Amino acid sequence: MILDDDLALAHRLADAAGAAIRPYFRARFAQEQKADASPVTQADREAEAAIRAILARERPGDGVIGEEYGADRPDAERVWVLDPIDGTRAFIAGRPIFGTLIALMAGGEPMLGVIDQPIARERWAGGPAGTSLNGQPVRTRGCVGLVNASLATTSPHLFDGSDMAAFLRVANAVSQGSLRQNIIYGGDCYNYGLLAAGHLDLVIEAGLQLYDYAALVPVVRGAGGAVADWSGRPLTRGSDGRVIALGDARLLDPVLALLAGR
Repeated sequence: MILDDDLALAHRLADAAGAAIRPYFRARFAQEQKADASPVTQADREAEAAIRAILARERPGDGVIGEEYGADRPDAERVWVLDPIDGTRAFIAGRPIFGTLIALMAGGEPMLGVIDQPIARERWAGGPAGTSLNGQPVRTRGCVGLVNASLATTSPHLFDGSDMAAFLRVANAVSQGSLRQNIIYGGDCYNYGLLAAGHLDLVIEAGLQLYDYAALVPVVRGAGGAVADWSGRPLTRGSDGRVIALGDARLLDPVLALLAGR
């Protein structure tokens, strides 16, 4: 069950994370590599700690799953899923295209999501009532065919061999064989906000964790788009981390066919 004040709480959580992150942007901060070779900074940890402190006070019965501090009560009916900085490499490089991701899952399904870019102060919030950007409703745009659709992904290096081949089949379709057109690299969660606001048509990723994609689902769906795994199934807690987001759901079947090599 999603409560009436959950969205207001999600906004306050994003405010707290942004206040923790902004002092470190393009400044000096401690950083290290985690076991999976991904970077983590003071800003990541302090932002998640700020969110968790609020949840501990105001939603002590809810579960929490976060990238930096793991899981508390992950089997609860309601679980908050947190990525304090999605796009830590962009943050380290001083590029304001990272974001804080906050999701609320109920019964294993993403129901409420926030993508917050604390430097540009752009915030997408999505849920049953729709998606807004800084309080104003946004919608995805129509795109009836793949030719000349705009396609985004964070990095081609994040695909393994077979997934890379699948992605390139879609990339060739949207650019008519020329990879110099219509392909946007970089952006992490920011791409999904741009898609929700009608500036991109398609995002394809692989290797995502629950905290990477849970918040994206309500934002894209609330704006009229579609989100699925590479088999066309809805994204849930058990998904394998291969994600398709589309501004126009009519693109789903042709994209699935290309990914499958049909």
